Amino acid sequence: MGRMLIAAVLALAALPARAGEDDIVLRGMGSFHVGGRIAEVSGRPAREIVRIPGGPPSKLDPNGEFMVEQMYVQYFLPRHRKGKLPLLMWHGGGLTGVTYETTPDGREGWLNLFVRKGWDVYVSDAVERGRAGFASPDVWPSEPIFLNYADPFERFRIGDGEGSWNADSAKRKVLPGNQFPVEAYDNYMKQTVPRWLSTDKAVVDAYLALVDKVCPCVLLLHSQGGAFGFKVAEQRSDKIKAIVAVESASAGDVGKAAALKNTPTLMLFGDHVDQHPRWATYKKIDLEYAAAIRAGGGTVDVINLPDIGIKGNSHMLMQDKNNAEIADVIQTWMVGKGLVE
Repeated sequence: MGRMLIAAVLALAALPARAGEDDIVLRGMGSFHVGGRIAEVSGRPAREIVRIPGGPPSKLDPNGEFMVEQMYVQYFLPRHRKGKLPLLMWHGGGLTGVTYETTPDGREGWLNLFVRKGWDVYVSDAVERGRAGFASPDVWPSEPIFLNYADPFERFRIGDGEGSWNADSAKRKVLPGNQFPVEAYDNYMKQTVPRWLSTDKAVVDAYLALVDKVCPCVLLLHSQGGAFGFKVAEQRSDKIKAIVAVESASAGDVGKAAALKNTPTLMLFGDHVDQHPRWATYKKIDLEYAAAIRAGGGTVDVINLPDIGIKGNSHMLMQDKNNAEIADVIQTWMVGKGLVE
């Protein structure tokens, strides 16, 4: 009897797990690096270092060939694919692909939500961010810049403008009705990383390499990622089949916008954009670029979320408490463009 019981248990263990209604079921997932170049450094003095406390000294030679400017990408492929093309999510300045993962307060981010909607999702860490790695000052001449605690709070329309940040949480001035999970702001700041001011070409080159590897595709762009995304789309218009630009911080070259005549584009904006000089300026640039696309025969849809009853959104729309509702708006647009099976 004991042997029969053991055999029955082993047989049950060998059966595939039954997916629950809320489970995310994948047919594949993985990661890779793409792009990059070999940079050579010479003429620098070598020195002796101890690599591990208590270990023997060893020579550190800063000269030689180094792999730099590669980009990190991870992908998640749902078992039941509904999106006709891969969906590439590109983050903004001082951030990484974590932007689209679990929100600072622990809810599902757009990565999960769009996988649930049946999209093959590719999330990347751009050059000089996160797992893409960094380079020495011998390769990148500018120094890294960092975001202090007040910067995103005041600049990303979480707080009520300049001076709204206070180290005492009870004294912070949050915009009325704001949807950002302010109680998890510390977790948000843990996502921020340094960025450089001399790497834009390297960033675009790596994104081009990614597009050449996995596209045709749809681009979902945020903030600084929008500026890079439109530049990439101008050069690979045959491979970019649609663009969703979420509060793009600048756009592409107006003189090249006609290249997107066959690339339907959605520009999405949250609350208080027109009242904030920084974001009002970016929006003006975006709308001028949209006009240039239309003049070249293309189509651009602009959605101001407050106009459709979705209010209180910060610059970090994908992390706001109503992020699922905004994901539904994007999904509806993509369905309307024939991008979903």
